[in-house]
Amino acid sequence: MRADTILSLVNVEKRFTVGKRVVTAVDGVSLDVARGECLAIVGESGSGKSTLANMILGVYPPSAGSLLFDGHELPARRPRALRRRIQLVQQNPLSALNPRRTVAATLRLALDVHGHGAPSERAGRVLALLEEVGLDPELARRSPAGLSGGQRQRIAIARALACRPDLVVLDEPTSALDVLVQARVLALLDRLRRAHGLTYVFITHDLSVVRNVADRVAVFQRGRLAEHAPTEALFEHPKAAYTRSLIAAVPVVSDAEQALRARLAGGMARRAE
Repeated sequence: MRADTILSLVNVEKRFTVGKRVVTAVDGVSLDVARGECLAIVGESGSGKSTLANMILGVYPPSAGSLLFDGHELPARRPRALRRRIQLVQQNPLSALNPRRTVAATLRLALDVHGHGAPSERAGRVLALLEEVGLDPELARRSPAGLSGGQRQRIAIARALACRPDLVVLDEPTSALDVLVQARVLALLDRLRRAHGLTYVFITHDLSVVRNVADRVAVFQRGRLAEHAPTEALFEHPKAAYTRSLIAAVPVVSDAEQALRARLAGGMARRAE
């Protein structure tokens, strides 16, 4: 484990009993996440990436192996101080936000639960959070139903950052947004990470989403780690056939990507002969 590692997975497994069968959702995964980096975990539905995210968050205990945070094993029951340091941004902000609470109440609740800052300072912290995620403080009085999808996701991001965590798990945070809003939210996430030295574990099924924000990419297939590498290296020289198939499915937006796609497709055709 490197000195700058904040999260370390060591031979992690997760098994579920479904009827009379035992299903292995995560199978012997070892992976380190460096402090301040964005690690993307990609794969199709059922690849184990969301199960892995839930183990990091403490929703599921591992069936085998260890998860270490700051060099210490993560317990099955997380104390409040540890929950504050590891936060989540969910896929669907509408279902993640309580429709009965105003934006201000939602953000204030996160501060109150974790006892973050003096009570007299928390209203000001709420307004500062809104400004930090690019929203008008006037929205504090609104309910989630009165906001756009992009605005709701920015509120969810603000809530995750309210108590200044060290690690943020982002579970498909832009998949419910249209392309233009998605790009703006990704730019916001990248800016916030660099401004606050945050560490991201970014869960997605779409390689194109993370190409410009992730430092490294871990590719999951059927619960196993098929490949992981720095983002640029993985796109330019993917080693696993599964990774090549994912890259080949990425929408092409430039001549360079068109050439890469053609080269990968040709390589797969030759291997099939």
